[in-house]
Amino acid sequence: MGLDIDILLALQNFRNGIGGGLAEFFSKMTFFGEVATVPVILAIIYWCINKTYGTYLMMGWGGVRIANGLLKVTACAYRPWIRDARVVPYGNAITTATGYSFPSGHTMNAATIFGGGVVYNRFPRFLRIAMFLLVLSVAFSRVYLGVHTPQDVLVGMGTGLLVMWLTLKLLRWVEKHPEKDWWVVGIGLLLAAGTAVYAALKPYPVDYDADGKLLVDGVKMANDTFKSVGWTSAILVGWVLERRYVKFTTDGLTMTQRAARLVVGLIGYYVVSLIVCPLLKGWIPGMAGTIITCFLQMFFISFIFPWCMKFLDRKIPAVKIEKL
Repeated sequence: MGLDIDILLALQNFRNGIGGGLAEFFSKMTFFGEVATVPVILAIIYWCINKTYGTYLMMGWGGVRIANGLLKVTACAYRPWIRDARVVPYGNAITTATGYSFPSGHTMNAATIFGGGVVYNRFPRFLRIAMFLLVLSVAFSRVYLGVHTPQDVLVGMGTGLLVMWLTLKLLRWVEKHPEKDWWVVGIGLLLAAGTAVYAALKPYPVDYDADGKLLVDGVKMANDTFKSVGWTSAILVGWVLERRYVKFTTDGLTMTQRAARLVVGLIGYYVVSLIVCPLLKGWIPGMAGTIITCFLQMFFISFIFPWCMKFLDRKIPAVKIEKL
């Protein structure tokens, strides 16, 4: 079947031979690349820690998601266990392995959150090394758990880091030309819309197993791409609206104010994600429902809660806790 499958089978034999200890460790590492984890990390940094750095990571993630979505529906690479039945993913790792295989979305997400810090190049050297090791750990975890091939994670890591580098260049250009921010949003939205149309209309491989069952439904595989379109569109729109009309800051906040933002913001985010979005998805099925609900989820992070923070901060007394 190929060298990539041979590598997965060798790792699988090693994994089975030593027991589940190491596999459990990598199951925890892969958590840092999940799409359920990344928005929360982005929100915490953007709202409570450093707005400038959070903006960079958030905008970069939008670009990473579009790149991942385009590559997945273009390559249409089947997952390893579909290509070769001897590959058996570890535990429940298969439940987070959605969409086509190439490139690895988890690895690209890790390249955003941690690789972005390496590219940003404003952290101490030891911290940048630690961040890069986290990217490598998430990437290797996907191979070790049997849900991606080596080329899936290598291309995912390289593409993710490239997008983060380009994002940094873009935001620095916007700093020099602030009036051009609408151009960035317009071009980004056109790219997102084009990605959605491409994913919806392109033909997908149709292959059947020995029993005549469809191996992979391309329409279902494209769902991850539609999610990316919704998230990215919300990041772009929220970014330009916030920078022009809200202009919140993370400078000079007390720990009380940061904690209030964190608690109230995350409660709101989970209300939107776990209650409002599922209700909307039930009313608006298909591609439109996916894009709209993902847009709302990320728009809460990029604009709705930042707008609410302007009022929240006024209610929280700026009292600093004195050292004992």
